[in-house]
Amino acid sequence: MVSWLHNQGEAGRHQMLSLLKIRNLALVERLDWEIGAGLVGVTGETGAGKSVIVGALKLILGERADKGMIRTGEDVCHVEAIFDLQDPSGVNSLLEEMGLEACEEGQLLIKRVVGSTSNRQFVNNSPATLGVLKAIGRNLVDLHGPHDHQSLLSQDRQLVMLDAYAGVDGELEEYRTCWSSWKEAETRWCEVRNAEEAGEQEIELLRHQIAEIEAAEIDPEGESELQERYQRASNSAKLVGVAAEALNLVNGDGTGVLDRMQEIQRLVAEIEKNDPAARNWTAGVKTAVVEIEDFSRELERYLGEIDLDPGQTSALEARVDLLESLKRKYGPSLQEVVESGVKAAERLGAVENRGELLETLEKETEVARSAMMKAGMDLTEKRRKAGPKLARDIRQHLAELGFRQAAFEVNHQQQAPCANGLDGIEFSFGPHPGEPLKPLRQIASSGEISRVMLSIKSALAQQDQTPLMVFDEIDANVGGEVARAVGEKMAILGGVHQVVAITHFPQVAALASQHFLVEKRVEGGRTISSLNEVTGEERVAELTRMLGGQSEEARSMAKSLLNLPRNLT
Repeated sequence: MVSWLHNQGEAGRHQMLSLLKIRNLALVERLDWEIGAGLVGVTGETGAGKSVIVGALKLILGERADKGMIRTGEDVCHVEAIFDLQDPSGVNSLLEEMGLEACEEGQLLIKRVVGSTSNRQFVNNSPATLGVLKAIGRNLVDLHGPHDHQSLLSQDRQLVMLDAYAGVDGELEEYRTCWSSWKEAETRWCEVRNAEEAGEQEIELLRHQIAEIEAAEIDPEGESELQERYQRASNSAKLVGVAAEALNLVNGDGTGVLDRMQEIQRLVAEIEKNDPAARNWTAGVKTAVVEIEDFSRELERYLGEIDLDPGQTSALEARVDLLESLKRKYGPSLQEVVESGVKAAERLGAVENRGELLETLEKETEVARSAMMKAGMDLTEKRRKAGPKLARDIRQHLAELGFRQAAFEVNHQQQAPCANGLDGIEFSFGPHPGEPLKPLRQIASSGEISRVMLSIKSALAQQDQTPLMVFDEIDANVGGEVARAVGEKMAILGGVHQVVAITHFPQVAALASQHFLVEKRVEGGRTISSLNEVTGEERVAELTRMLGGQSEEARSMAKSLLNLPRNLT
């Protein structure tokens, strides 16, 4: 899987699911599952509730919830997962893009609450959508069960796997940049080529629009000032009368406000002379007189500036009417009028210089295509070199999983340029000698496809840094010897990833660094599933049960499975 966790080296080995909490999900009333690194085995009798673990993880991965999952008698169920990420920079970048809180101390918390009427989900305690959970989850967990191989059968997914193995991140990024540039250039060229030639009427209209807008010499920034000037000019006579009346009230002989305030000031001066303490409250009188004198002078200046020229008023009115007319024709604002003029000029230029523009765009498209093809061929070359090596590695893993003479090939197919390159990829598999190889999508046997999937995962172990891999009974329909080989493969993967294996095979469970047992019991007339780690004699007892009995022979075989040498290289 190519992701933001890809190519982190050793850091990927220390990223894992540390805690899974389940409340009232199916048969599970309460479960706090703490797990460590490496291969983690989960066993139990059929119907004990092992599938609840997978169901809980699928909820964490953003799968749609069904209220039927809620434990009978309860209104809501909860699922919570904590991932410990040694290097959370990648997931933090993704969270930032989505407007969510970053991880604290490298811990990522995902929570689902499923109710009978509503569902909620949270990432680091912030509300999130199912889409967010899916985007994050696909980089955290790789889940495989008997029916979870569709992604493996997809040619697009197979191409991603090959690219991860080949280490073509740089080449792929360069190609996609060139491809995007080529598509943009081609789209522009096609738009101009397919555009209808403008008629004489359209050309005349464009020219008129440009001339009309340019002649107006529009200044969007000065519109407010113009409106103020026009309003003042149109009301000049009224303004003169009102201002003159106000000036008379201020300066009128003997009765004006100014004369009266000056008389008050004289009287206040007498008070201050005989009672100095009064200055604490009389100071404002002097200030008021000064302000009224200033006001009087401003009124006189204002009266002198008011222009009663009817010609100026008419000119301003004409200007305002013109601008309002242009706004009605080209846009609700003067800025949009200006922009309409620019667009009209661009359109006219394109029409008048269509042939020259087409020639320029055609050259640009060809240059972009040449760059794209070169980058694509570089990418294809690296893929073609890596394909046989990947196929050889997968064949080796297949042989170790019981397909001793199986054939496996990585086929390259030339195709039209697309975002992923100039070639397509398809994995072909032939389990028996002498039979023709078939595409993986034509494999019907779940046992075969499970082992092929495990072989591919094993070959890509160092390139795929997905923290958690979950294998849900992928060892079904295989024999005991092959089951041991399957277990060893998963244990090897456990050196790079955290691996959870839900299995019915003691050969697989015996290889786990941690072994958990799912059991169900009846309490108070209710069935309850529980999950507990088994060690020592309890683990021997569980392996004995898985071997089919409680005989001493079965018990001895269980002990021997735990002590068998492991081929973990």
